[in-house]
Amino acid sequence: MASVSSSTSSLLSSAYTSSTTTSTTSSSTTSSGSTSSSSSTSSTDSSDIDWDALIEAAVQAKLTRADTIDVKITDNETKIAAYESLQSLLTDISTAAQALRAPSGVVDSQDDAFLNRAAYLTANGDVDASASVSVSVDSGTEVGSYDLEIQQLAKAHKVAGSAMASSSENLGLSGVMTLGVEDGEGVAITIAEDMTLAEIAEAINATSDESGVSATILKVSAEAYRLVLSSVETGQTITASDDSGGVLAALGVVDEEGAFADELQAGQQAILVLDGVEITRSSNDVDDLIDGMTFRLYQTTPEGTSITVEVGADVSEVKEAVQALVDAYNAFREFAVSQQTLTSSGTASEESILFGDGTLRSATLAVYDALNQTIDDTAMSLLGLTFDENNYLELDETALDEALLSNLDEVQSLLSFQMDASSADLMLLSRGTSAPADFTLDVTTDADGAVVSASVNGNASLFTVSGTRIIGAEGTAYEGFTFVFAGQKSQSIDVSFSTGIAELLYNATEDLVDSSEGTLQTLIDNLESTNDTLQSKSDTIRSSAETYRTNLTNRYAEYQAAISEAESTQDYLTALLDQWNSS
Repeated sequence: MASVSSSTSSLLSSAYTSSTTTSTTSSSTTSSGSTSSSSSTSSTDSSDIDWDALIEAAVQAKLTRADTIDVKITDNETKIAAYESLQSLLTDISTAAQALRAPSGVVDSQDDAFLNRAAYLTANGDVDASASVSVSVDSGTEVGSYDLEIQQLAKAHKVAGSAMASSSENLGLSGVMTLGVEDGEGVAITIAEDMTLAEIAEAINATSDESGVSATILKVSAEAYRLVLSSVETGQTITASDDSGGVLAALGVVDEEGAFADELQAGQQAILVLDGVEITRSSNDVDDLIDGMTFRLYQTTPEGTSITVEVGADVSEVKEAVQALVDAYNAFREFAVSQQTLTSSGTASEESILFGDGTLRSATLAVYDALNQTIDDTAMSLLGLTFDENNYLELDETALDEALLSNLDEVQSLLSFQMDASSADLMLLSRGTSAPADFTLDVTTDADGAVVSASVNGNASLFTVSGTRIIGAEGTAYEGFTFVFAGQKSQSIDVSFSTGIAELLYNATEDLVDSSEGTLQTLIDNLESTNDTLQSKSDTIRSSAETYRTNLTNRYAEYQAAISEAESTQDYLTALLDQWNSS
């Protein structure tokens, strides 16, 4: 009989013993001078053993560790999702703060809500200002006020031909005509006998980009169609001539002398008066009059009237930015509260994934502290902002509107970062996350006006110079700050900074949410790396368990065969004993 491995003998023995059926038969016969021996027999049936259950129990014992690892992976994934939610919510606060903190540099200027501009129109006299003109203003345009009169609108030149009976029948005209505009190059257009009025118009339009002339067919009545030529641009005059065949004359566009037979509208330029200066333009869209402003002229202003165009801050954009900040903070606050929920037994609820998390706690404190700052004796109450009993922000729109309309400078000082320099020659290009104390910057230039050094209290190592740029040295209080010096002579410039609430909020959240090196991203990356390692271990364990399953299945098949052989031998021996006992 095949031997049974000792490594699984106990497991097999247990199963084997539990499924063994034993029967004992004793017989004793007494006669004169002889005694028959008794015999005991036992039989087992290997089919009674649950081999699959044995294998599964052994494999599951191996998989227990993998299951524990998988639970840890799931817990980490849940925590990653929570950190990502926190990262997103703090990013919303950072983005909202960016619009209100007066970001430095040209690249970020488009984010500055205080640089958004709007044109406010006021009628002087009996004139409909909004029906006469609209004015769009680019962000950062200088504020100012202008007096506008519109004396004439720009118009396209339009001429018409005589009536034709059909637009779709061949006209039988052939020849070459040249169309163009004054001060432009004319384009020769060939007309064939089999062309209709519609096809002639199509041929003209095919060259409009070059000639500056377009054509339309005007249906006057059921049997009257006229060709109308228009200058593509306003303020231009059409030129037309027959080179051969007299096509334009036959169409009634020009008379016998080559002049236009029916001029529907003369081309003319726009004439406007701005602050007493008369200006002419070929278009009613004037975008080169004042930098950053585009005037769109719709109708003339009556004599003796004008329109005041005042360029100022677009306070509606600032209001929207404040509302965005409120919404972003309240969403963050709701998340933070949800992570501190307790069960009735006083333990953290299952939804409180970041319960007691130090990063969430520090972020909450930093955001709350920033909102509670007082800047030059002014607090967020100026904006109509208050905390309710649960530390959510509430906005009084009436108070905010009043502050924006009457105290916009104070609102900006409360919210944004500002630099005050004693010389207009020094400008701020970029800044770090913490402002240094007030200082005097000594800028030294050479005979040609080039900057050669910059120092504070005689220490030139605090800055490096690159052209007109003065760059704060790494590791100093001026790290991250870059100034531009536009002067030509050496001078000492007093510099001071003020840091508003929005700037504090931005600085409090930016390091946390940075997608490459931020605190939260580092936590997320570390957890994902840990999960990769754990997943690899779990996969290895499960692979080994499956190999163990295969080996165990094969081994138990051998055991089963050995048991079957033993049972067969036992049956044979029992039969022999029975035969001997009966003889």
